Amino acid sequence: MEGGAPYNPRTVEEVFRDFKGRRAGMIKALTTDVEEFYQQCDPEKENLCLYGFPSEQWEVNLPAEEVPPELPEPALGINFARDGMQEKDWLALVAVHSDAWLLSVAFYFGARFGFDKTDRKRLFNMINELPTIYEVVTGVAKKQVKDRSTISNHSNNKSKPNSKAGKYSKVHVKDEDDGFNEEGDEEHGDTLCGACGENYASDEFWICCDICERWFHGKCVKITPARAEHIKQYKCPSCSNKRSRP
Repeated sequence: MEGGAPYNPRTVEEVFRDFKGRRAGMIKALTTDVEEFYQQCDPEKENLCLYGFPSEQWEVNLPAEEVPPELPEPALGINFARDGMQEKDWLALVAVHSDAWLLSVAFYFGARFGFDKTDRKRLFNMINELPTIYEVVTGVAKKQVKDRSTISNHSNNKSKPNSKAGKYSKVHVKDEDDGFNEEGDEEHGDTLCGACGENYASDEFWICCDICERWFHGKCVKITPARAEHIKQYKCPSCSNKRSRP
């Protein structure tokens, strides 16, 4: 199985970092890499699982052979339901099971390395600050910040100096003479990347999909500011890959 050599995080911060890496990989599989993920989940194959790795990579593979496994295992047989339901419903189902797996892995480490009540509560609170994979995949996370993201999508060029018809934004890094940037931070602060689920940061380039109106880190969808200048209508990977399934 790929994803780098296994390691055992022993502190709350290390477990949370492990959680975030695995989560980012699984979100990538269900959003930006969804076409590849769909193809790999062939119902004709044996029971398959979706794995996320601390390196932010993902993999569809057979379950571990050892019993009991080194870590809790993800949901088994996700490929069997692929063609029996709408794609969006299938992806949402995989997302729910992925959320459950991430929590089981995190608290497996917590139990293994003797986290006390305070540590467990702190770990849960750190995890709970992030939207779930289900919320990212289904757009629930976007709805939760609808008011702010609406402002982001329709705000004027004062908060988006490099904006072109509201399609993308590279907000100035705040300095002593840049007074408007605090307002920009407040507008965008709760906006979540549709690929990785992370919050807006004022020093990062973002681009908005003209179809679903979700915002993405440029690096997550491999779009640079220079390339964005020549895009008349931007479609995110999920919207680009949408098509009727046989």
